[in-house]
This record gives sequence, C-alpha cells and structure tokens, in this order.
Amino acid sequence: MFACRVSTNPAGRVSALRGLGQLPTSFSALCTRQPGVRSISTAVHFYQNRQLEEYASKPATRLTLRQLVFFGKSMNEERLIKSANYVRTELPIRIAHRLRDMQALPYVVVTQEGVAKVYELYWTAFDKFRRYPEITTLEENDAFCTFVRGLLNDHKSVIPNLSLGLSLSSPYLLPDRLDTFMRRMLVSRISRRVLAEHHIALTESVKSQGQSSQVQENVGIICTGLQVQDSIERCVRYLRKRPRDIDEDVFSGSLNDAEWSEVIVDGHKDTRFAYIREHLEYIIFELLKNSLRATRQKHPSVRVLPPIRVTVVASDNDVYLRISDQGGGLISPEIKSPSDLFSFSHVRNATRLADARLGALRTLSSSQQGMTATVSEQIGKWQRDSDGDAPAQGVNPHPRIGIGLPMSNIYATYFGGTLELVSLDGYGTDVYVRLPKLGKNLEGIEL
Repeated sequence: MFACRVSTNPAGRVSALRGLGQLPTSFSALCTRQPGVRSISTAVHFYQNRQLEEYASKPATRLTLRQLVFFGKSMNEERLIKSANYVRTELPIRIAHRLRDMQALPYVVVTQEGVAKVYELYWTAFDKFRRYPEITTLEENDAFCTFVRGLLNDHKSVIPNLSLGLSLSSPYLLPDRLDTFMRRMLVSRISRRVLAEHHIALTESVKSQGQSSQVQENVGIICTGLQVQDSIERCVRYLRKRPRDIDEDVFSGSLNDAEWSEVIVDGHKDTRFAYIREHLEYIIFELLKNSLRATRQKHPSVRVLPPIRVTVVASDNDVYLRISDQGGGLISPEIKSPSDLFSFSHVRNATRLADARLGALRTLSSSQQGMTATVSEQIGKWQRDSDGDAPAQGVNPHPRIGIGLPMSNIYATYFGGTLELVSLDGYGTDVYVRLPKLGKNLEGIEL
C-alpha cells in the first residue's frame, strides 16, 4: 500500500512550500509529490486504495423515519439479522464518503491538530467494518452489537477534534467550503449513529419480547408517540437545577441570585408525533439553555427574571416550536447575522478563534468523556423520583465550545426540518423550529 511520507517538521515544510508557491492543493496531492523520512500516520495509506475507491463509489441507501419505524415494528430473528447486515454494509459506505472529503482538504488543514486524529478514527472504523463477516445468528448479532458499541465509544472525541481542527483551519478555507465540509461531516456522523443505535435498540427489544405486558411506544430509538410538552418540561427541570454561575459569565455588576426564568408552555400542548426523542430534546435543551443564560445576562440586578415562552403548534404535516426570550438579542461585535452562529468560520463568527474556546476544545478532545451531542451526557447521573427524571448529582455541562446551536440546526434539518433565529436587538430572541411529523423525508445526507 502507498504510504504518504513527510518531513519531521510538517509545519516548517508547509511554510517553505508556501513561500515557494509549491503548496499542493490537497493532502493526497502532497502524498504523490513529496517523499520524505517519516510517516505521518499508518492511516494515511489511502492514496489509490482500492477498497476505499470501491466503497466511496457506492451511493448511501438513505432512509426515512417512517421506514425505520415500519421495519422495526414487527421485529423477529430474521428481520433483526437483516438489520444487522444492512448496518454492517451501509456504514463503511458512509464512512468512505467522508474519508474522501478529508482527502480533498488542503494539506495545511489535514495537518491541524484534531483533523488527523479524526481521519485515523474513520480509517480504522472503515477497515474494521469492511472486514466484518456476514451475520447469520442471534449470537453473532450480539457480538456485532458489542463491536458497534465499542466504535461508538471510540468516536466520542470526533466532534471536539473536528471543531478544533476546523477552527484552526479557518484562515486557510473560504467560509462556504469550511461550513459545507463541517456540515457534511456532522450530518453523516448523526446518520451513522442513528443506524447503529437503532439496531442496538431493536436487538434489546427482541431480547425483552414477552417480558413486559406494557404497550411499547418505542421502535428502536424512535418514540412513536413522543409528547412534545413532556420533552419541554423535562428539559426545563434539568436546566432549572443548574447552578446560577455555571457558565462563568462576567457580569457588569454583582451576580444576581434570582431563580432561573420560568418557562411557560402554551399552544397545542397535547401534540404527539413519531420522532427520535434524543434529537428533539437536544434541540430544546440547547435553545432553552441559551435563552436562560442570555436572560440572566441581560437582567443582572432584577429579583425575578423575565419568563421564557415556548409555543407549540401542530399542523397536518409539521410540528412547530417557537421559543421567545427577553435576553437582549443575538447581534454582537463578533456576530453580524444570527445565522453566523451556525458557522465554524472565524470570518462569520470571530469567537471560533477565541483562546478560551480553543482551550476548551483541546481539553474536551483529549478527555475520555468526549462529546456525543446528547442531553444525557450533560445531566450527570439520574434517578427516578415522584416527579420523573431528576438529577442525583447536578448538571455536568461541557465547556462553552459553541457547538450547541450548530448541532441543534443539524438535528432539526436531518429529516427535513428547519431552525431559524430571529434577533430582536436590544430586547430578545425568537427561535422557530419546524419538524416534519409524517416521517416521509429521507435522511439529509449530502454525498
């Protein structure tokens, strides 16, 4: 296999090549031209790799939420084995497309800390999946689920590593190209985790068949009767238990000791629809967390903070959420347009290169905790009480790394929804979320 080799000082070599006007446009281009003395990584054996070419040439088989539900409803051994082999053959195709995306990046981007680590993880996962044998029995499926769980755990560092690497690469990529690449990476990551976690959940449901007389509302990871108000109220309970100084914000005056804002829910409060609970609650949790923080910042001296209002509306085809706060709006010297908050480019969002954010990303990317972009990883250990889920040891937030809004946007748009921010400068913010309720839209994977 062809191995790319570079000098022992990649940064110096890049600088010299740029000065001579010889910097190749992509990492694979450098691999073909610059033999040297040391391999960057065993994973960088990708140039003209026949297995990768084969998988990257195949289109992904995109699914709808409805297809996932219908296939999982009447689960038996035969259908479970079929699901396992679909995951086994589909995931390496989706990973191969993202490996190709990384190979097309400029060399100066690939060598940024974080990006090379992600490439290594993806290459390893791709190679393991393509070599995994066909699954024919339930025992083999159990072993496959263990294998998949291990890879999911290994990839907890992907989001912070990608965010760090792309933030550092921002000066070298046009904003549109950077944001397009990052979106494709994150959407594809969600798609793979949905397929993997859905199959694992289906496996657990088959094992528990006959053990419970209760009517099951879940099909895999999809809740077929997800009650929107319950999800909102659950997120509110979590967030209102957060310490008031948890975000370590600097206030102009003394930190007020008012309780967090009340959250008022109105509209079609009995709305139910089929959706992935984890996705919906992450969106709600992040948006409410931002509103609560902004409201406290805007009103540092009041005894009672202004309320936040969540309006739920259900139409024939969609479910809508409007979250309205009095947190002062979104526009700042660093942000010219609310949509810039979704960007990973320092040109559109100057905070991407802030030292505090980069430091937090470095800490998170090297920790065992990593990041899965879920609510559960932020709320510590939980126990049941008379009011439902409640925190046993408080809330354990991630450092402020600026990933909540971009990930919420990607979760919302994954099955064809939308997320829009409207800043009422000097007063507050309205956030509009639309989620399709019929489950007919294909996954939003960009190939």
